[in-house]
Amino acid sequence: MAKEMIAMLLAGGQGSRLYALTEKLAKPAVPFGGKYRIIDFPLSNCVNSGIDTVGILTQYQPLVLNEYIGNGQPWDLDRLYGGVHVLPPYQKASGSDWYKGTANAIYQNISFIERYDPQYVIILSGDQICKQDYNDFLQFHKEKNAEFSVAVMEVPWEEASRFGLMVADDDDRITEFQEKPKEPKSNLASMGIYIFNWDILKKYLSEDEADSGSENDFGKNIIPNLLRDGRKMYAYHFNGYWKDVGTISSLWEANMEVLDPEHSGIDLFDENWKIYSRNSGMTGHKINAGAIVENSMITDGCRIKGTVKHSVLFAGVKVEKDAVVEDAVVMGGTVIKAGAVVKHCIIAENVTIGENAIVGAMPTETENGVATVGTGITIGDGATVGPKAMIRDDVKGGEVQC
Repeated sequence: MAKEMIAMLLAGGQGSRLYALTEKLAKPAVPFGGKYRIIDFPLSNCVNSGIDTVGILTQYQPLVLNEYIGNGQPWDLDRLYGGVHVLPPYQKASGSDWYKGTANAIYQNISFIERYDPQYVIILSGDQICKQDYNDFLQFHKEKNAEFSVAVMEVPWEEASRFGLMVADDDDRITEFQEKPKEPKSNLASMGIYIFNWDILKKYLSEDEADSGSENDFGKNIIPNLLRDGRKMYAYHFNGYWKDVGTISSLWEANMEVLDPEHSGIDLFDENWKIYSRNSGMTGHKINAGAIVENSMITDGCRIKGTVKHSVLFAGVKVEKDAVVEDAVVMGGTVIKAGAVVKHCIIAENVTIGENAIVGAMPTETENGVATVGTGITIGDGATVGPKAMIRDDVKGGEVQC
């Protein structure tokens, strides 16, 4: 039985701009918002939009991500026909190939798509925080009788040169594509979310694979080739919350925006559009007498005896007496010992911050950075980690790392 639309989720990126956070796991597996991982958002969007067949294309450090996805049950994607499928590069008769680019990754899985004989294929990014109804997007695609549609967001003109931009006419038909231009002709930024008619996608993937000079990339090759041939291409305006969390600062900002859903537009408590995750299964959190917690997200299993202000604490974090956590993202299993001060930073999973240690600092007029501590690191008693530091190795007691 043919499916109307299936999703292909690109989740193989290295996430090099997240540095210490992605040295041991793929970017879509990075924790977010207390009890989620980044990949929970596109997967939840799929199930909320009625898409029950998702191929997840993995490559870099896939172990944690593969274990996390499992059989797809937390997202109601454990189906007999369809469901969620992890699609790593695999051995073929002609040898094995790493995915060479976004287009090549889809090309290598044409046989998977053909199993479901879809009319449409939606291509998603595994490294964005976004709540989007893909049904609305598909309806737009049908109404325009499009062969290719891309979701776009209006960005400030002064920031437009940072994005891939779609130039469109009054009917939203795309007339030009600009990749991070110095002189932008549009402020419609591509979100990297595409809907293709399957026959069109298959044709252009096959032609691209046959071109030895191609970089096998949607933005650099497939979209320009569609424009060259005058295909029916349209820009779908998305007005909800969307953030590419590909940098330390953007990941920190997105976590901070979780604390202010009325202004930021990202509401993780919306019963009408739930974000599903593989629940940690921990007990409830506990805030001790004398502790201070202000405008923060405290997740399952946390134990708070100190002060936490304007921060996101993931599952199982412990903040001991007289410790201070402010404007921080603290990932699961981390222990912040008595008297430690942790400010304006991202702390990865299973870190130990020693007694009276200092990590990060609040921004000043001359200093503005987000300190970052990698997974499993120990910061010794009385150590100091500066506001721009990127910590990949243990820091001894009393040591200073800037």
